[in-house]
Amino acid sequence: MAEPQKPALARADITGIISGLLLAMLLGALDQTIVATAMPTIGRDLGDPEHLPWIVTAYLLAATAATPLYGKLADIHGRRVMLLWSIGLFIAGSIACGLSRNMLVLAAARALQGAGGGGLISLSQTIIADLVSPRERLRYQAAIAGVFVTSSVAGPVLGGFFAQHLHWTMIFWVNLPLGLLAFLMTNGRLKRAPRHERPHKLDLPGAVLLTGATTSLLLALSWGGRVYAWTSPLMLTLVGGSLALWMAFAGRLATAEEPLLPLNVLRDRVVRASTLGGALAMGVFIGLSIYMPIYLEGVRGLTASQSGLALIPLMLGTVAGATISARLMLRIRRYRVLPLTGLVAALAALLRFAFGPAPDFVTMEILFFVISIGLGAVLPVATITVQNAVDLHEMGTATALANGARQLGGALVVAIFGALVIHAFGGVAGAGEGFDIAHADQTALTAAFHNVFVAAICVVAGAMLCMALLEDRPMRDRDRPRAEG
Repeated sequence: MAEPQKPALARADITGIISGLLLAMLLGALDQTIVATAMPTIGRDLGDPEHLPWIVTAYLLAATAATPLYGKLADIHGRRVMLLWSIGLFIAGSIACGLSRNMLVLAAARALQGAGGGGLISLSQTIIADLVSPRERLRYQAAIAGVFVTSSVAGPVLGGFFAQHLHWTMIFWVNLPLGLLAFLMTNGRLKRAPRHERPHKLDLPGAVLLTGATTSLLLALSWGGRVYAWTSPLMLTLVGGSLALWMAFAGRLATAEEPLLPLNVLRDRVVRASTLGGALAMGVFIGLSIYMPIYLEGVRGLTASQSGLALIPLMLGTVAGATISARLMLRIRRYRVLPLTGLVAALAALLRFAFGPAPDFVTMEILFFVISIGLGAVLPVATITVQNAVDLHEMGTATALANGARQLGGALVVAIFGALVIHAFGGVAGAGEGFDIAHADQTALTAAFHNVFVAAICVVAGAMLCMALLEDRPMRDRDRPRAEG
């Protein structure tokens, strides 16, 4: 029996819900960056620096594996209940992290936190898609991009401040008031939000195969070339196991009565192009964000504080690119020209880094901004076009697919960049070691970053190809069925 029609939400209610959702997204994004600068302090305090990378790896594994499951469960049980579960697990994990007194417990707590964090971003974007039409949704893309830039800039600063001046556990305790506020801001109003769930079945075998394939791949990308040589038996086992599991998952998609990822979603050319293009663009952005400090300090000779300031254009350009792209998308019909133009600009700037003379500081900052604004132009188009291409009852699955692909894209590109850079530091590093810039061969490091920029050019070219294949479907209004194609 159909539910009685609920009264439409007032604009103030929608604004309040979206504000709470942006806070939930900030929680998920911030916890991926705030830990990095506190890791040395955590290693010394717990007396176990050898297993320190598990603080990051455990969260990443759990969050990436959980993201597609949240999308499917949201389509079955509703967005509100799954978002509250996600926030609750994230808060519980944060409490467990704050109480941890050894590395094993902390890693397990981070996995619990990641199991909650995996739903914060994709579910928030799905609920925004429920509340406003694709055309209206474009107006919020600048705020969404701002969340990720804020986490990229503020996360390392806050992590270092808490570790140095307070206590490293504060990076987890600060999540409690923020998480509770996000819970309160969304819970009541979401009860009156539109609902689009359907009585789907959860494909448990498919979920197990996808989780196993993702976990083994991420472990290989996290450890390969750093902790273990790529040709070591463990790495070959992880890579081979991941490949076998991905093939089994593909077989499950083809044969299951109701697969975890619906075939009609995967077959849609807009979903395929936008998901892959967004993943490649996000991968380059994450990879550059992680390795440009090494370039600035090791190749350009900047101090750590100077490199932090020099990276600001690389961060802020993403917001500018997303804002411009979203606003223009409201005004032009053939909107794929927006990400294509941005990617051409980013490609030109990367070509200048790779094959031109070393730029002076001002030119370098301009190039950073151009790269970032070009990559940022892809993100709103990639998100909105995926959501515009699917039915409302599949919105959670499609949004989670796009977010999961971006996480995997980031991990893959970071692994590629890391494999290129690590040779300048003498090969495989120990599990608890980082890059010792003071003892690196500057000539080798310069050559390594030439290869990094060439690799980034190739990935951006792949993103351009995906965006070129994107179909310019009209943005639908809230109550109009999706365009077929």
